[in-house]
Amino acid sequence: MSSDLLITNARIIGRDAEINGSVLVRDGVIAEIDDTPTATRDAIDFGGDYLMPGLVELHTDNLEKHFAPRPGVRWPAKLAVINHDAQVAAAGITTVMDAVAVGDVRDGSIRMEILREMIAAIEASQKAGMLRAEHLLHLRCEVSFKDLMGLVEPISSLSWLKLVSIMDHTPGQRQFVKPEKYREYYQGKFGMTDEQMDAFMATQIAAAEANGVRNRRAVVALCKAKGLPLASHDDATPDHVAEAASDGMVVAEFPTTHEAANLSRQHGMKVMMGGPNVVRGGSHSGNISAKSLAEKGHLDILSSDYVPSSMLQSVFLLPEQIPGVSLAQAVAMASANPADAVGLTDRGAIETGKRADLLRVATVDATPVVRSVWRAGHRVM
Repeated sequence: MSSDLLITNARIIGRDAEINGSVLVRDGVIAEIDDTPTATRDAIDFGGDYLMPGLVELHTDNLEKHFAPRPGVRWPAKLAVINHDAQVAAAGITTVMDAVAVGDVRDGSIRMEILREMIAAIEASQKAGMLRAEHLLHLRCEVSFKDLMGLVEPISSLSWLKLVSIMDHTPGQRQFVKPEKYREYYQGKFGMTDEQMDAFMATQIAAAEANGVRNRRAVVALCKAKGLPLASHDDATPDHVAEAASDGMVVAEFPTTHEAANLSRQHGMKVMMGGPNVVRGGSHSGNISAKSLAEKGHLDILSSDYVPSSMLQSVFLLPEQIPGVSLAQAVAMASANPADAVGLTDRGAIETGKRADLLRVATVDATPVVRSVWRAGHRVM
């Protein structure tokens, strides 16, 4: 039997269950799945390791830290993208939506300095065949930012833009419903005195009042006109969820309360939580834990957020710690579910006809380790 790729003696994690067997890939697509091993000489013997679909990441902030690894340091753009790409591929992520911030909580931030450079470097590096994972674009739109639409509109026509999220990091609501957490985060980030922090918070509240509603309506209208999927962010109240549903959001990123998560699902949105929340056992902002959502059956999608390896770690932690969550279900949270939510229906599961984005994963001392990565049937790691 000739093939591009034949894998055998693998624990194959399907969308709903696990089988021991073989997978045949032809022309970058999964052609056959068998529940028996094969003796074909050219087969890759997994020796009982897991065969999983490549992970699909909808929201990672990881790229920024490679462009600005230390205060005052700017890394060469393509090298920054290559370093980021190597990190996500090693974490088992074969499709990554690089979430770039459009607008920020203060003028002149590093995010605004490197925005266009980041996007251009990702595009150029991908076209040159320099990257292991497939990189797509996710715009994180900070609605309090005065000149938001001037930044969004030129980017919105990029063919590889696949998701837009609505952000509002105003103190006293959503992620920062507890003002003390807002102070803790931004004073630590920017090194402000108490007096400077008071002025900063007042400025943020004023900016949100002046720009928030206008910018939100403009972003939503633009995305609907272009057919771009939308995600809400940090919804906390029934009103937040009702507005997100009215705006046609398909993903609810990091809801901060059980009520918001439950209502989001009732409105047909897929609820996303961060892998760091799972690994740490709770939210760094003092909001709900991802595990508690999983216990209630209200967790649909896992994201690595700001630690690429946390995605795969979470996939294995959830079945260990949450009764009723199987490994197949946890894998789907990091592959099939995010892919389906944003219309990437050609990937995300080990099924015939799907793109052969595949991982070989072993567990060593109860820790998942990525041994090999294939994208569209080609080994990239």
